[in-house]
Amino acid sequence: MLTAASDGSTIGDIARRLHLSEGTVRNYLSAAIQKTHARNRIEAVQRAEAQGWL
Repeated sequence: MLTAASDGSTIGDIARRLHLSEGTVRNYLSAAIQKTHARNRIEAVQRAEAQGWL
């Protein structure tokens, strides 16, 4: 999910690209943000990239 968000796409864009509902995308991104201890999805992407997860 963070990979899909890494290009700055909107929730709607990500949902359409991955064939998911916008609510599901929000939930997945929220979980990724919490797990990386980030403040937002951009920071979560940066932390995941720094750890080599993306």
